[in-house]
Amino acid sequence: MLNNINLNLYKVFYDVAKYGSFSKTAEFTYTTQSAVSKSIKKLEEELDTQLFYRNPHGIELTEKGKQLLFYIEQSYGNLLTAERLMLETKNLERGKLTIGLPTYISSFFFMDKITEFHNKYPNIEITLINGPHAYLLDLLNKHQVDFVIYSVIDVDNKDLDIVKLYTVNYSFVCSKEDYNKYKNIKKIEELENIPLILPIKSTNNRKYIDEIFIKHNIIPKKTMNIHTSEGILTAVKKGLGIGYVIEDIYKNDDNYKKLNIKEKLREEDIIMIYNKKFLTEAPIRFIEEYINVKI
Repeated sequence: MLNNINLNLYKVFYDVAKYGSFSKTAEFTYTTQSAVSKSIKKLEEELDTQLFYRNPHGIELTEKGKQLLFYIEQSYGNLLTAERLMLETKNLERGKLTIGLPTYISSFFFMDKITEFHNKYPNIEITLINGPHAYLLDLLNKHQVDFVIYSVIDVDNKDLDIVKLYTVNYSFVCSKEDYNKYKNIKKIEELENIPLILPIKSTNNRKYIDEIFIKHNIIPKKTMNIHTSEGILTAVKKGLGIGYVIEDIYKNDDNYKKLNIKEKLREEDIIMIYNKKFLTEAPIRFIEEYINVKI
């Protein structure tokens, strides 16, 4: 066992794993490639373990390197949280707020809250990170986001708290200009030959509506697949067809009209996921004041 741990060597290791090469690490950390290489070699000697494979195409973590990175990421996240705890003040004259969430939630449900929080605490650095739930949960476990807002997902971590925020409903929508053309559509079967603008096939929302189509023995003949709700609504507004999106997103916008399809469509719970032990003053203030959840 080592009596004196050289934290700088582990920081260099973390940076090399993050940037994927000695040269990029040197560039981004304002040092030399030779210094980076020497640090990694010294760490490998101290641990008596090879951490990277060197090959003509670059470097790659060994299995032992991957194991070490897992713990280094956890430790690094803890250090950043500890630093924030020391720096943030009760009146939030400084601090950070980092939220992981999908684009439709950040755009349509949280931007007003973020704006209010920023206006009240202008010195807080705010970061919104979008991505799939697995990616955001990984960031949460590494303490790189303060909390995640998402639809209901499986969470296999007993340290995480999960709070239901609200329920959203999906519906079919057309543009105001096209409403007279589509307003008499009342059954899902009547959509088979209508131009539809749907989420892309890899999403749960698309899988759900496809299951409804299968249940009613219909195969839509004209579909456009768009990844984001914003993109679907833009296409609807341009008159490209009927869109399938969350009703709450457009219900206050006069440019869109809901179609009253009698079949029950998807309902989705929106939840907040966080680890109470690693929340600092800024995210706690945002959660309690703007999401109305008591930590």
